[in-house]
Amino acid sequence: MKLSIKVTPGAKKNLLKQEGDLIKVYLTAPPVEGKANDALIKFLAEYYGVRSSMIDILKGLKSRQKIVNIEGI
Repeated sequence: MKLSIKVTPGAKKNLLKQEGDLIKVYLTAPPVEGKANDALIKFLAEYYGVRSSMIDILKGLKSRQKIVNIEGI
């Protein structure tokens, strides 16, 4: 399943909001050295109940707009 996600790093708490086709994810991790990307994968794995290895960021490694693929859903 491919998802279009907008990430907001440095938030007060981890949170997922869905607005139409776009999913907004707020993360407490800073946008430094890939920490926000790692936190995003871990957060999505917990949210969807899959292993972290089943989640790949296809586009947007250095952007807030990301395309993420989740296998097994």
